[in-house]
Amino acid sequence: MSRLTAAERNALPDSAFALPGRRYPIPDATHARDALARASEMLHRGDLTREEYDTIVLRAHAVLENE
Repeated sequence: MSRLTAAERNALPDSAFALPGRRYPIPDATHARDALARASEMLHRGDLTREEYDTIVLRAHAVLENE
C-alpha cells in the first residue's frame, strides 16, 4: 500500500476522500484499490453501512477510470 504522511493527507482536498470526515483517502489508483479492499473487509465486519460501502465503491471506481 502506498503511504501518505500526515502532512500529505492534510494537504489533500476533501474531494480526495471517499467518505465525509476525510475517511478513505483515494487521491490515486493505488489508494482507490486499497480503499475497495478495506471497505469490503469493514462491511463484512459490520464497521461500515451498505450505503457507506456503496459510496466508497462508486468513488474508488471513478478514480480508477480516470487513471
